[in-house]
Amino acid sequence: MILSVKEIRKSYGKEEVLKGITFEITQPQIIALVGPNGSGKTTLLNVITNLLSADTGNVTVLGKSNKDPNIFREISYMQDNSVLYDYLTGYDHLQFIGDVQGITKEKILEVVNWIGIDSYMHKKVGKYSLGMKQHLLLAMAIVNQPKLLILDEPLNGLDPSNAIKIRKIMLKLYKDGTTILLSSHNLDEIDRLTSQIMFLKDGNLIKEDISVYEKTCYDLSISDSKKAKEVLEGYEIPVEIVDDKLRVFKEASDLYLVFKELEKNKIVLDDIQKKVWGSEERYKMIFGEDS
Repeated sequence: MILSVKEIRKSYGKEEVLKGITFEITQPQIIALVGPNGSGKTTLLNVITNLLSADTGNVTVLGKSNKDPNIFREISYMQDNSVLYDYLTGYDHLQFIGDVQGITKEKILEVVNWIGIDSYMHKKVGKYSLGMKQHLLLAMAIVNQPKLLILDEPLNGLDPSNAIKIRKIMLKLYKDGTTILLSSHNLDEIDRLTSQIMFLKDGNLIKEDISVYEKTCYDLSISDSKKAKEVLEGYEIPVEIVDDKLRVFKEASDLYLVFKELEKNKIVLDDIQKKVWGSEERYKMIFGEDS
């Protein structure tokens, strides 16, 4: 078991932000945590990493309690750049982590070169651009070669070039066996990184494996969406009702069965529209079009 989160509840005053959050990660993967600002994403990540105590519930990482100080040799948490010190150099930050965790200078330099931040490692962080800071934060998070890497908005504010670089680094880490749990608002990048998404809404977790859907779907305007949904689900065809239309998650070559069953059950098809399906569409369905 890589990560087990059970019945986590957390309140600020009378407002309950996390309402019994439960999930498990049993094998290496990249999994995204998604929700609007203020939905509790950072609170949940802080609880998982024991920077914040939950009111109830427990977290285990690699079979150990998250309160065990020894787990932090195998887990890392990349927070926002407020944890950086403007008057220190990038190398100063990495050296501090190395001193605390017994990481050699050679290993630090290896990570510096791999991430591609060697050209500004000896400049003070106060002179860094946002992209430079994000790369430094990522280097700080992976210098101990963690088995579980937790990233809070790693792509926030980055231009496309830097976002692509960090995405490639994350994919390489995953291929090498690192499990990554990240929060992000960048839904396009999430689609490129993973099909495993957890939406956090009103303190509750909605777990999704969007790989069960095709990337292309079709919205059908028909005479009886509810009846059609019942019929097609009998054939294990994934469908949903959206704005009184029947959304079918199938490729065009598979629509023959859909049309055949509609005709057989005397359900009239008035119109069909092709759509591209991804986490953005799912987000809109869960949180509303204007979230």
